[in-house]
Amino acid sequence: MEPPVVRPRRLRSTAAVRRLVAETSLEARQLVLPVFVREGLSDGEGPRPISSMPGVVQHTRSSLLAAATEAAELGLGGIMLFGIPEHKDAVGSGAIDPDGILNRAIRDVVGEVGDTLPVMADLCLDEFTDHGHCGVQTREGRVDNDATLEIYAEMARAQAAAGVDLVGPSGMMDGQVAVVRAALDEASHHDVAVLAYSAKYASAFYGPFREAVDSSLQGDRRSYQQDPANAREGLREVLLDIEQGADIVMVKPALPYLDVLRQVRDAVGVPVAAYNISGEYAMVEAAAANGWIDREAAILETLLSIRRAGADVVLTYWAAEAARLLTR
Repeated sequence: MEPPVVRPRRLRSTAAVRRLVAETSLEARQLVLPVFVREGLSDGEGPRPISSMPGVVQHTRSSLLAAATEAAELGLGGIMLFGIPEHKDAVGSGAIDPDGILNRAIRDVVGEVGDTLPVMADLCLDEFTDHGHCGVQTREGRVDNDATLEIYAEMARAQAAAGVDLVGPSGMMDGQVAVVRAALDEASHHDVAVLAYSAKYASAFYGPFREAVDSSLQGDRRSYQQDPANAREGLREVLLDIEQGADIVMVKPALPYLDVLRQVRDAVGVPVAAYNISGEYAMVEAAAANGWIDREAAILETLLSIRRAGADVVLTYWAAEAARLLTR
């Protein structure tokens, strides 16, 4: 008797069968929406569009609340807040000011959505410094790792006092997770989780984000963000962050580093996040605007690829739209 003909296509014959055997899911609860809120932007002016990220805006405090409410109603996994201050200085003092834009935004959003949506906040100085770096600088113009950690500790306490659920230390300073965790625990904020930007690379794909936060950066961040050539180094950073108390670890960017994401997922037992960053978003939007690709299909395929590579959580500017598409 001849062996039976193997026909894998049998399991692709209809949408229902494909759904039955799908190996990877994409759900609203796995998606986190990053949002920008700008100090001094009035409701009369309305949200300010970001030219390099069509569909993404700098929010007013009121429009931010509407976005957070929608995120909760859609069942998203969370909202990640970035603040854009009116005034910057060399030490990023607005980041630790209880009445600074980011800490006010945390209070606003927590007051609006309560426990229905995890509220996260970026914990970094780059939006708040007049030089645009993620830490304070020495007289020679280099980032001072240990002096920066002292400010990160203050930021963590300020954000926790404002009611944040998760802090996101993203500056790639050595020891940042240990310092942030200790600061939170010493202030009795034991329940505030740490979402660590653990494998964060010096990427060319951050350009639109820098427009979004009105970055003052001159030069680059290659002395503290990771070299795109190095995958093993990314995994080492992840393991160090877990040892220091990270509750969730993250790979950023996502698409150019899916190999790193896979290695991290295979190596650790904590939840793994990936950030589908601004340049990745802008590429798809630009191609779709030119009629070169099917926009909605490309969005879902992009997010599914990040999930397939191992991300439990995906930060993406498409989070709300993707959640609506998934209910069709």
